Amino acid sequence: MQTLYFDLRDTKGQQKSVEDKISAAAKILRDGGLVGIPTETVYGLAANGLDEKAVARIFEAKGRPQDNPLILTIPGQQWLPRYCKDIPPLAYVLARKFWPGPLTMILKCRTDVVPAAITAGLDTVAMRCPDHPVTLAIIREAGIPVAAPSANTSGRPSCTTAQDVLEDMDGKIEGVVDGGPCAVGVESTILDLTCDPPRLLRPGGLPLEDLERLIGHIDVDKAVTRALGEGEKPKAPGMKYRHYAPKAPVTVVTGAPEKSAQEIARRVKPGDGVICFDEFAHLFKEQEVHTLGPSGDKLAHSQRVFDALRTFDNSGVQEIYAQCPDNRGLGLAVGNRLKKAAGFHVIEADSTKVVLGLTGGTGAGKTSALRAIESMGGTVIDCDALYHDMLEHNEDMRNAIHTTFPGVFSMDGHLDRQRLGKEVFEDKDRLEQLNAIVYRFLRPEISRRLEEGNTGLYAIDAINLLESGADALCDRTVAITSPLELRVRRIMARDGISEQYARLRISAQKPDEYYRGKCDCELNNGAETAEAFQQEAREFFERLVEAVKEEKAHGQA
Repeated sequence: MQTLYFDLRDTKGQQKSVEDKISAAAKILRDGGLVGIPTETVYGLAANGLDEKAVARIFEAKGRPQDNPLILTIPGQQWLPRYCKDIPPLAYVLARKFWPGPLTMILKCRTDVVPAAITAGLDTVAMRCPDHPVTLAIIREAGIPVAAPSANTSGRPSCTTAQDVLEDMDGKIEGVVDGGPCAVGVESTILDLTCDPPRLLRPGGLPLEDLERLIGHIDVDKAVTRALGEGEKPKAPGMKYRHYAPKAPVTVVTGAPEKSAQEIARRVKPGDGVICFDEFAHLFKEQEVHTLGPSGDKLAHSQRVFDALRTFDNSGVQEIYAQCPDNRGLGLAVGNRLKKAAGFHVIEADSTKVVLGLTGGTGAGKTSALRAIESMGGTVIDCDALYHDMLEHNEDMRNAIHTTFPGVFSMDGHLDRQRLGKEVFEDKDRLEQLNAIVYRFLRPEISRRLEEGNTGLYAIDAINLLESGADALCDRTVAITSPLELRVRRIMARDGISEQYARLRISAQKPDEYYRGKCDCELNNGAETAEAFQQEAREFFERLVEAVKEEKAHGQA
């Protein structure tokens, strides 16, 4: 399919030419086609919102999950009664003040008019009137509401130029209208008006503070700051799935700009990518850097954030670290997009929390080391226990495993652990596939648990701490090591197994040298008893925690 290009960056030229292009784009929409259209926020992928076949093509072109609702775009508030019912007076108050503009309102839906594909089966519909003269002219000319989610491949950063749209959609859609770069750069704010008080479902181009100045207190949905949990159904576009993500994994660092920059500088490696504020770019001479503008310019951040994320896809960076603005004004929306791009993999540079990552081979003494941390009032996140819990209750992870390892789940959903174990331990590549699935789901859950508290001591216990990427969540990683002969004796006594089998188990794991070379520090267990090592470990951790706290207090950690 040839994708037609309509250049409407200059609408002050020949009026006839402008009108012809608008009419051509409108005709494509009326005929069931797809058109990339400009708005003040991001470019949308438009289709006739009343045509189920056309709407289905949006999901196909984007690769968008079917349970992710769409926004219905209209030219003004006078169209609201056509598609909504029981419209509260507040909707018209907001429309008069903020439409056209970056505000989407969730209202009760006229399900006899609006296709279920738009609402994802909900009894509500998202309504928006964009602030872009070209798109408003196209909608009026077409005489239909348009469904217009962001014009990117699902999961990728949103498009803020027509060239971005062509990069993702060329050959998949009938046309692209170039209305110039987007003025705001992040999607619209989504406000649910079907509840009291209204609830913010997605921060966007209209700051929360502006809304509250007009209508008073607004509740903020949990999905703004964390990933939706298992079984939670999205009420608005963008709530459930990982969005805005480049190919390389992203880590977001929050906190005061100076501290977040220092934290990134401490963690980043040569060849990594960095998204930072202008004044800190000089810290990252060995990295590919994309700046968001000065730390205090939130509009610049919103205009540049998607461009920065998309640009990294054309580079070879292995990992991306991003500074995050505070939650005031447009910062809430920018931070939300960065965190969703990172799968809510967030490090808090200002936190008084200390996170230690413990790893090492069997028999080295991790259990005693963890007891030492618990005796200090610390919280242990046991990744093995967490994995088994998620294996039972996280449907997304179970589905991912089922897709890659057909037949390991019975008809009643029971996992055949023996069959799965046999398959992965006989084939290293299959083991790596399983680990990749587990890590993808485990890391955000570890982040979520860490985010529950802003103070205190936490320890992540994971034999695959380094391989999973969970080490990026830690202030320090600690290799628990021990002389081979001591490990053999401990395993024999602990598990009641033969010396030969104990040595076999140790040989199947990575050697101490591996952990020693990759962790920040080492705790060697040469103690004859678990009690003696626990006391040594406590003294070690007390010194380490104090050192980390001291460094954080001076902006060095």
